[in-house]
Amino acid sequence: MAKSNDVPMLEIPGKKSDVPIPNPNPNPTKMLAIPMKKSDPVELDMVEREDLSLPMQRNCLLHYLKCFYMVEPLFTAISSNPDRIIFFWYDAFDPDYICVDGVSFQHNNIQLEKAAVLFNLGAIYSQIGASFDTTTALGRHLAIDAFNAAANIFLKLWKDFAQKFSATLDLTGLFTESLHHLFSAQASELNIQQQLDDDKNNNDDFGSALQKHRLAISFKSVSKLYHRAYDLILSDSAATEHVYSFDRTWVTHLYQKSKFFQEEAHQRKASILPESKRPKTSSAVQSCPLVHDTESFTEIFVRGFCRSSDQWIPKQQLKYLDLILSEYGPFKIVDDGKLVVNPWDMPPPPYPAANLSILSSSLSSHILAFPLKKSQPLDLYEPLRSYFVLKCSESAARRVEGLLETLAKLRNAMQSVDLSLSTRHEFLINYFKCLCMIEPLFPISESPNPPIFVWYNAFNPQENSSQHNIHLEKASILFNLGALCTQIAASCNLTTIQGYRVAIDALSETSHWFLTLQLEAKKASATTIDLSVDCAKMMCEIISAEISDLKWNFPHPQSDRLTLPGYPVSLLYRKAYDLSTSGPLAENLAHTSIPQYLESKMKMKTCIAETGLGDVTEQFLSGYCKAKSLLSEGCQPPCLDLLSELSPVKIKDGNLVANATLEALRLALKEMSLQETSNMTIEKN
Repeated sequence: MAKSNDVPMLEIPGKKSDVPIPNPNPNPTKMLAIPMKKSDPVELDMVEREDLSLPMQRNCLLHYLKCFYMVEPLFTAISSNPDRIIFFWYDAFDPDYICVDGVSFQHNNIQLEKAAVLFNLGAIYSQIGASFDTTTALGRHLAIDAFNAAANIFLKLWKDFAQKFSATLDLTGLFTESLHHLFSAQASELNIQQQLDDDKNNNDDFGSALQKHRLAISFKSVSKLYHRAYDLILSDSAATEHVYSFDRTWVTHLYQKSKFFQEEAHQRKASILPESKRPKTSSAVQSCPLVHDTESFTEIFVRGFCRSSDQWIPKQQLKYLDLILSEYGPFKIVDDGKLVVNPWDMPPPPYPAANLSILSSSLSSHILAFPLKKSQPLDLYEPLRSYFVLKCSESAARRVEGLLETLAKLRNAMQSVDLSLSTRHEFLINYFKCLCMIEPLFPISESPNPPIFVWYNAFNPQENSSQHNIHLEKASILFNLGALCTQIAASCNLTTIQGYRVAIDALSETSHWFLTLQLEAKKASATTIDLSVDCAKMMCEIISAEISDLKWNFPHPQSDRLTLPGYPVSLLYRKAYDLSTSGPLAENLAHTSIPQYLESKMKMKTCIAETGLGDVTEQFLSGYCKAKSLLSEGCQPPCLDLLSELSPVKIKDGNLVANATLEALRLALKEMSLQETSNMTIEKN
């Protein structure tokens, strides 16, 4: 007989040599995370920095992966070099198990390096997810996104890498599939906890039969995910021993989780039945243990930020524009197509604002540059802070003070007349992100002094719209982002290959902003005509025609012929012209150059000039695009960017604080822009 102080033991079924394991809880609350793989030093590596915070380690891995993809073509060229680079990676669960791969050993040699770095990225996401306090709404939100990101990383490893080479056990199809299911299960479990907590807050303890049925399905789904991870490990004796050598409680944990959620699903499904038809016996398992925490404004803002991320993240891979405008890419393209490195672990240097080989000082007649909308000055800090104090408390206002400060500074900065194109682009996007965060607050009609947004018509500055509606503000910023990108495209030097590619990217980003504007314009009622749905559609048609125009008329390889439009570009311009000369738009645009521009384009003749293009820079950028594509589809959740040094606002101890690192960068960029303007004035004189 067991003594009173003995720990209950559990025999895991499905394994002949079962070993009793402590079983104190039918539903363990801890979240599993995995360790990173270790590597012997290699001259080009920067993937092991344990002295860094988890978010910084994530940034390091993302940065390295993009750089590695850029130089991947070089490894084929040096495969016969006697001083070839050899990669050493140890198993994450068993450091004594090592896999060695060199660039000349097999066809897919560098796949090991890419797979190991991806594994470590998934591991970091798992550790980030496990580090949050999941008894709070904000902690759950961040943990869910982190575990989903880990699950997506291991899905890519399982599908795309695990079958390509024989490496350590942690990189096999069995392990990567198991980890994919494990982290999917943990994200789904936290989603259920959040759903139950929301029901509790809404006094919906019982819910409708439909709600109970949906919950039963959710519990069953989580049970299957845990059970699949458990089955995969027990299906292979080597895998089982491998996990046991790392942590014997893992198998027990997966079994308990699977059993718990299976019984919970059964009970919730049975609770839908009438009392007389319910099973005579019921599970002793209680509902998920939750600690109620009143939803903070920080969580509200983070949720608004994530829900709107598709508005400020273009779906296309704009690799050329990213490396011209972004201050946080691994490289930046400067004069003559040179790639300038950006150290991943420090604020980026103030790059030259003017890129003479790509951007010219005059606007191209081939591309129509739209004017920016003007706005009356507005201090958002005081009215928004007063609203928090009025509706909540002084302490609540302090929790989001960093966001409010950044919001006000960005609005003032984005309207400066002396900014370079790249700096204004950065300010506008960061300000738009902050607007998405505070959108859930509006309308704030109960505030004693709600902010009034006043914006002037870009095509007729005598007209303006004045509203408390935040959608007017968002729509105006979207218009300006699109207009600014047309100015970037029009300033590109189309005699260079990089200038051509940047122009295409800039117009593609323009299309994204104007398409998003169409959706936002419906929410911003009674605005000026430039924010109307019809105007947004017209601008999208113009951009579509201009992109096709560039593809037809700029020299390109013979192989690109198949990607060209199958009908004359002049017809695209005709469609845009018809929209500009009908309805209310006709009167508003009559005094602008838009109708005349479109009319001249309809009369043009197109021809194809064929030439061979390509250089080393082009090869590197192709690899960069592959890395960006690999890291899409849920591998970079936007809310985790709020933990990064690269975000305009950071989450720190549950509060939203201004990022001092970015503030210093903005001052440097502004000073550089002023210096550039001064130099240009001196040159003209």
